[in-house]
Amino acid sequence: MDREWNDSQPIYRQLRDRVVAMILEGVLNDGDPLPSVRSVAAEYRLNPLTVLKGYQQLVDEQLVEKRRGRGMFVTEGARRALLKDERQHFLEQEWPKVGARIQRLGFETRELLEALAKAPPAAASTLTAARDEEADEGDTRE
Repeated sequence: MDREWNDSQPIYRQLRDRVVAMILEGVLNDGDPLPSVRSVAAEYRLNPLTVLKGYQQLVDEQLVEKRRGRGMFVTEGARRALLKDERQHFLEQEWPKVGARIQRLGFETRELLEALAKAPPAAASTLTAARDEEADEGDTRE
């Protein structure tokens, strides 16, 4: 996860959006644990209440579930639900603007497909590293 935060929206919302991106990218899968509130707060120098608020939004959206005494986990079907919503949003809100710009610039389908093939893959989030470190620590404590 990017360590930089912007001023355009609250940090808890940016954190929520980053976790959503991780689910969409397959970095976090159904049933995977989220890093603990404490570890995320410490690693990114955030107030734990900020992290908790971001995580709570995910719970409220039924993308993450709390398991008492165990932490928070990605719910079954979270990626599928997010993909459905994100795809609909893209087609209704973003694609018309992109399509209009493509037409204005006179791109041919071949050019766009070639550019897409050359595009680098989405970067994996470093929030996963925090989760993996927690798992490693759990292994050494046992």
